[in-house]
Amino acid sequence: MRKKISRRGFFNQSIGFGLGSLLFKNFSRYKSDPSSQIPLIISSHTNDTGKKAVEKGWEILSGGGSALDAVEKAANVIELDPEGLGVGWGGLPNENGVIQLDASIMDGKTYNAGAVGALENIRTPCSVARVVMEHTDHIFLVGGDALSFAKKWGFKPQELLTEKSREIWLRWKKKLNEQDDWGPPEHLKDRNKKSMSNPDSLPRLSGTTNVLAVDKNGDVAGITTTSGLSFKIPGRVGDSPIIGAGLYVDNAVGAAGATGRGEDVIKSCASHYIVIMMKEGKSPQQACEAACMMIAEKYKNVNIDFLPGENFVAINKKGELGCARMPRKRPARVSLRNQSGYSVYKGSAPFGS
Repeated sequence: MRKKISRRGFFNQSIGFGLGSLLFKNFSRYKSDPSSQIPLIISSHTNDTGKKAVEKGWEILSGGGSALDAVEKAANVIELDPEGLGVGWGGLPNENGVIQLDASIMDGKTYNAGAVGALENIRTPCSVARVVMEHTDHIFLVGGDALSFAKKWGFKPQELLTEKSREIWLRWKKKLNEQDDWGPPEHLKDRNKKSMSNPDSLPRLSGTTNVLAVDKNGDVAGITTTSGLSFKIPGRVGDSPIIGAGLYVDNAVGAAGATGRGEDVIKSCASHYIVIMMKEGKSPQQACEAACMMIAEKYKNVNIDFLPGENFVAINKKGELGCARMPRKRPARVSLRNQSGYSVYKGSAPFGS
């Protein structure tokens, strides 16, 4: 079992050691899996919908289809699940009760990408992002203009709120408190100040999904799609549609994606960092853990007790995978589908609880 240490413990131990050497000495014992295989597809969703998603993607991959088609169709399964609360239809809205979706897609084969941000009334934003990628010389469209673009390409506007997500929003509106997004950034808030918030206040959800795949030709593709941070300030865009932050693909190396709050992923360009770590020889598991340590190290002189709630997933061209989260109690997990069938891969939570 991998030993867990506290944030303070990590930095106390690091005196006299380089961050990289300490990381790979203390945390990742991951070995390259000799049974790794392609094609494969993974998703950061590990519930029943996540299983259905990777099975849908596997239908395409096992039939000789492309990684790009596989990740889109798999992500659509999650986007169209009205019970999901964090992605697409049924996601949780912003503070005004409006669902604004973000998504990105990247095709390693063509080194092309597309994204949409703050998109309203379209249930499959990753498919709109694909149209941006394939039919424009742009990468990122946002807001009302992204919606107009989608409608021109035949996407039909539909209600995104469900009764479930609307009811949760109404409960939140009745209990507005200091857990909203007004005030200083999360890492600069005074955690010792007595909270005036309602003890029954709702947790902030940042549901997102990553879907990554390698096809039989060794081509890599990925998607990150989300309804964003629940009850966010209208117009807020997180890391999910930002290439290099919420998603990055390099056809010569592999792919990585992020879920979580997002602001820290944007500042650290974490998905790009993970792919670079893999390019330098780290396994996907080591690279995900390195991203956790890299972000933690950025805050050590600002707020040594702060750890953002980020999660990372990655695959390489050989069919190896990894995932890590900070600072949750449970290790990160991903749904995996390859020729061996469906399984849930267990990664790590380097800092523990």
